[in-house]
Amino acid sequence: MIVSLTVILLCQLIGEVIARGFGWPVPGPVLGMLILLAFLSLRSRIGKTVPEFGRALEATGKGLLAHLSLLFIPASVGVVQRLDVLAAHGAGLVVALVVSTFITLVVTVVTFVVVSRLSGSSMDAASKTTAGEEP
Repeated sequence: MIVSLTVILLCQLIGEVIARGFGWPVPGPVLGMLILLAFLSLRSRIGKTVPEFGRALEATGKGLLAHLSLLFIPASVGVVQRLDVLAAHGAGLVVALVVSTFITLVVTVVTFVVVSRLSGSSMDAASKTTAGEEP
């Protein structure tokens, strides 16, 4: 578990170094996730030589995801520490959250409809399949 956690944190560190070194406006952890994705795509080659490494990395990832809610505590503390900013810009923040949530929902629905049309499936076929009928 220590080795796989080190790999995850190392990918994040490399992402931070790249983002800050090149002055890119992309967060380092996002680049770290891309590096980890590239690393995991090569996992099949690594897994053949060290099969327990792939399982350990998966177990560590699942463990982090199981306790993901703990990572929101620092953000919540930051909000509480800056209640003055929240009071000054609260209405604007609420409008931004509502509008961005609505836009995200619309984009998600449009994406789903486009992908379902491109893949040849439809909502009727999906509902018939879940109901046990022939599509």
